[in-house]
Amino acid sequence: MQPLLIATVEAAHAAAESSLQSTYGLQVNYVVIQAISFLIVMGVLYKFAIKPTIAAMDERATKIESGLKYAEEMKAKLDATHQESAAIVQQAQVKAGAIINEARASAKDFLDKQTQEATAKANDLLVKAQQAIELERRKTIAEAREEIARLVIATTERVLAKQLSDADRAAYNESAARELNVV
Repeated sequence: MQPLLIATVEAAHAAAESSLQSTYGLQVNYVVIQAISFLIVMGVLYKFAIKPTIAAMDERATKIESGLKYAEEMKAKLDATHQESAAIVQQAQVKAGAIINEARASAKDFLDKQTQEATAKANDLLVKAQQAIELERRKTIAEAREEIARLVIATTERVLAKQLSDADRAAYNESAARELNVV
């Protein structure tokens, strides 16, 4: 099979050499050598330059794609975290409102209780003051009666001291004391 291939190549070479050489001034064996050199250089470039470059580009594309997926995942997690934190803030505001309302109610109850206690104390003080005033009034009236009775007795004694007997004096004293007690 090789001899046939060689013969075919030589025949094609001879035919092409005569027409290319006469028309363009090219020699076929140089064109074939140039083609073979070009194919060898292309093979070496593909193996050592193009293939690694394509592999590096594929690797970078994979890394970029994974980075984009990671960024999307992080964005989704960030959105979820924002929603969660918003829900937590909302719950905290609700709890704070409830605590504030409870504190207001407690403060109102405390104020009402303190007001009631102060009113009760004031009423107690008023009652005690009125009782003390009444007691003082009665005491003063009693002292005034005693003083008036003493003065009446003393005056009566002076006026009647020489004209009344001891029995008359005692009767007058008793009657004056009774009248003063009635008043």
